[in-house]
Amino acid sequence: MKRILIILIIGFVFVTVQAQMDNPLKKGMPNTVTLSTGDVVYDLNGEWDAVYDSVVYTFPNWERETKKDIVKITQEGNQFVGIKLVGDEIVGKNQETVKGELEKNGFRKVYIVIWDTNVLRASWAPSKAEISEDGNKIVVKCHPNNWQKNMIVLNRK
Repeated sequence: MKRILIILIIGFVFVTVQAQMDNPLKKGMPNTVTLSTGDVVYDLNGEWDAVYDSVVYTFPNWERETKKDIVKITQEGNQFVGIKLVGDEIVGKNQETVKGELEKNGFRKVYIVIWDTNVLRASWAPSKAEISEDGNKIVVKCHPNNWQKNMIVLNRK
């Protein structure tokens, strides 16, 4: 009987800890919003300082270009879109530069606009993103091929 009780206690503790690890966000935490489903996700609404870093291989060298901008993100539920407030030759002022979908522990999907060296035009590219625990920094990375790497670092203003 003692053994069964110990096993049940260990199982309960494991399930409780696992549930807390699955979603560290709690209702009422700063930079979060509670969805109609009850899930708590990051609230990305607002202006973000953005640093765009692009590295492209152009025979025989790698070329790096870094640009700064301000991105305004609007979010409805778990969907978000960010527009550039300054703009450049790839993504103009007030044009979409990042979009995606949140889930309870970060990002489900993220896309950024890159200069696609395969088709020589701007296009949406699937990306990977991470957000800091406090929700104030996002790093988006995109490696569409072996000769191109793109990264955006967004810091909440």
